[in-house]
Amino acid sequence: MDEIEGGILAAIPPSALTLTLTRAAIRMEHSTTWAIDKINPVDDLILCLEGRGIYRIEDETRIMEPGDAMLIRRGQRFQGRNEGPGTYRGVAQHFTLDIYGRHDLIGQMDLHPRLRLSRWSLLEPMARHYRQSAPPESVTLGQHHLFMVLLIAFIEDAFIGWRDSATYLPEGAHALDLAVMKAATMISANPIDPGIAVRAVEAAPYNPDYFLREFQRRVGRTPRKYQEYRRMERAMHHLESGLSVAATAAEIGYSDPYYFSRMFKRTLGLSPREHMRRIEKSRHGGLMRLDEPEQAERLAGN
Repeated sequence: MDEIEGGILAAIPPSALTLTLTRAAIRMEHSTTWAIDKINPVDDLILCLEGRGIYRIEDETRIMEPGDAMLIRRGQRFQGRNEGPGTYRGVAQHFTLDIYGRHDLIGQMDLHPRLRLSRWSLLEPMARHYRQSAPPESVTLGQHHLFMVLLIAFIEDAFIGWRDSATYLPEGAHALDLAVMKAATMISANPIDPGIAVRAVEAAPYNPDYFLREFQRRVGRTPRKYQEYRRMERAMHHLESGLSVAATAAEIGYSDPYYFSRMFKRTLGLSPREHMRRIEKSRHGGLMRLDEPEQAERLAGN
């Protein structure tokens, strides 16, 4: 079955994010004599392609092997070496990722600092191309887009939760925008969890009634209805991947497929079988549901 998208960044509008590559990609090619000891003023994502690198960061030893990704946060002192036996190869990219043009998004997250990427079989060719095609002194549009894919893959695997104490103190609408974004991402990442909407609201540092109104104003739905919408999007994916209506209902937590079908129609405006008929029609040249005018209207309200 195809991978179902909908991780922690799924609810963030692309226009809200600003990715800046602060220097050209570093094409790592380190022999056994290599050693480094430095502090970067920006975040640094490292991907290991070959060999073995050993790092010491804040009294913790991290070993990098092929398929591993590691985030070194801005301001962290790190030491690295290659104990062999072969060459340690990979790619490192210095970057910043801001939300709403002014806030460090990475700084808001608790992340596993090092892990093996779960989609490494798909990402390895991309990472190798990223390294090979990187200009020595500049950043290209293609590099920018490729790195965003690699960074999102790392964040989706590494995300633990949102930090309770921010590294900055946003005020007014900016603080509320960020709180709504965090709540929406919590819901998007766990739409099958029956209590996620309540916990997302409780986690916001606002009066619950006020936050519910502001969430609906910004997102277009209440947290519960937003959860149901994301849940049905996941159902659409299961249906399109070949599962039956009953199997799809079970996958997203409905024991009664008939009740699931009613909720699907109430949320999306058509039944599961009507949805699949439109998908089948589109495969033979017909228009899919939510083509441009309707899609634009639907997304504007999301």
